[in-house]
Amino acid sequence: MTGIPGGFDRPRRDVAALPDLLHGRAGAGPVRTQRPVYLDLLPPCNAGCPAGENIQAWLAQIQAGRPEQAWRALVQDNPLPAIHGRVCYHPCESVCNRAELDSAVSIHGVERFLGDLALERGWRFDPPAEPSGHRVLVIGGGPSGLSAAYHLARRGHTVEIRDASDEPGGMMRYGIPAYRLPRDVLAGEIDRIAALGVRITCGHRVTDLAAEQRDGGFDAVFVAVGAHLSKRVDIPAREAARIVDAVSFLRSVAAGERPVIGRRVAVYGGGNTAMDAARVARRLGAEESMIVYRRTRGQMPAHAEEAEDAEREGVRINWLRTIAAVDGPELTVEVMELDQAGRPQGTGRFETLAADTVILALGQSTDSGFLRRVPGVEFTADGTVVVSPSLMTGCPGVFAGGDMVPSERTVTVGVGHGKKAAQHIDAYLRGAVVTRPAKHDVIQFDGLHPWYFGEASRRDQTEREPDDRVTDFTEVVGGLDDREAAYEAGRCLSCGNCFECDGCLGACPETAIVKLGAGNRYRIDLDRCTGCAECYDQCPVHAIEMMPEQQGVANQ
Repeated sequence: MTGIPGGFDRPRRDVAALPDLLHGRAGAGPVRTQRPVYLDLLPPCNAGCPAGENIQAWLAQIQAGRPEQAWRALVQDNPLPAIHGRVCYHPCESVCNRAELDSAVSIHGVERFLGDLALERGWRFDPPAEPSGHRVLVIGGGPSGLSAAYHLARRGHTVEIRDASDEPGGMMRYGIPAYRLPRDVLAGEIDRIAALGVRITCGHRVTDLAAEQRDGGFDAVFVAVGAHLSKRVDIPAREAARIVDAVSFLRSVAAGERPVIGRRVAVYGGGNTAMDAARVARRLGAEESMIVYRRTRGQMPAHAEEAEDAEREGVRINWLRTIAAVDGPELTVEVMELDQAGRPQGTGRFETLAADTVILALGQSTDSGFLRRVPGVEFTADGTVVVSPSLMTGCPGVFAGGDMVPSERTVTVGVGHGKKAAQHIDAYLRGAVVTRPAKHDVIQFDGLHPWYFGEASRRDQTEREPDDRVTDFTEVVGGLDDREAAYEAGRCLSCGNCFECDGCLGACPETAIVKLGAGNRYRIDLDRCTGCAECYDQCPVHAIEMMPEQQGVANQ
């Protein structure tokens, strides 16, 4: 024991304890336990697009002032942008992260702008690949058939579309009225597909698939005839009652006819076709156009915006009503109530409504009788075709898509089916198998840093006044101009993908972020990086993830 000044006696000790060389680790300087890794996540708009568009990529091209490159990026997946910008119900926008900040990006508005610009400037698709020597028959010239033909032709296959109608387009021509889809726009986009070398034969109804395939020397077939047959319902009616089905009604109007419907029209149904029929009736001069639907507004299959447009144009919707009988110009309707399961049930209470014409819009089915003689092809209980994940039926080399298979019946879904079928038909013809890389995780709003982005209100498209629009079939909704389209593209948050904002570059205290030049993003100098996560905290779009050191090594 040694005395120490200050009055204390204690053992002598060194200033610092000796290091434990067996169990300790080096501690001279910062020890990195995690490292930043650049990554790409899947934006929800891309994930939500039934046509499989890389929406974020073509929005970025618009923002950069390269509209033709944006259009070419778009048509890699979808050959009908001017059509989609008008008739797609844009599920991409319903999941857009920007809606959590202020409002969704007008993706469909920018898509329409690109489609219209391409038609105006005469842009053409890139030349197809070298001829493959294979021939493919596409039955049906609607959105699914046109999409399949386009993607197959790009791969070098010889494609012929055979359609029973007088002109191609399917329900885009004969079901969607001109005030939503002008016929010159439809014709322009179909003509561009034909310019790839796709042969389109109209007025040709296929009744014997095996004979068509054999006589034409086709190596594969894609069937997409659409749902053109109206479902019927038995309604007690006198002979004087005028009852027509919605598909025939819309088809006759699309063909240039002006059917006599009287002053008062009732449409029975609650889908998009019912809304179109009621709106068309107004344009044909009906003073009263109403919809009778047995369920509630929240249960209707029509998209909400379709019902809202109909009501703005003076269409009256009678909810929880079903037609019990038609007696000349009078309808007897029963008032319905929902049971505990939400199903409509009759109440025994009846009302009388006046209508000169009743239009039935109770759904459609496909004319698939010719397929029932094809060996191996099977059908579901509701008459749609059973297909594998590749969209091939039970008959080798015969594929089906669009309204013919179980799915939502929209133009966008049909185009997506055509693209998917073309990929698998191409693989089938080449004796290959389609392989797809695993999808990235979808980035949600809570994974972003919204403080980086200021509020920017959405640019809405112009619309004709309701009193004016019901006087003719001129298009109701206008498009965005070039400045508005660029502005909307600039509202994209680039969710999950680096857009070279330099946030990481400016935030790094160790100058470990190396900028690689415009379009090439950055790399991380791991000799300098301490794993402090400043770059991660500053990245507004979650294009950087902090990984544990060992996992980070594996991901470099």
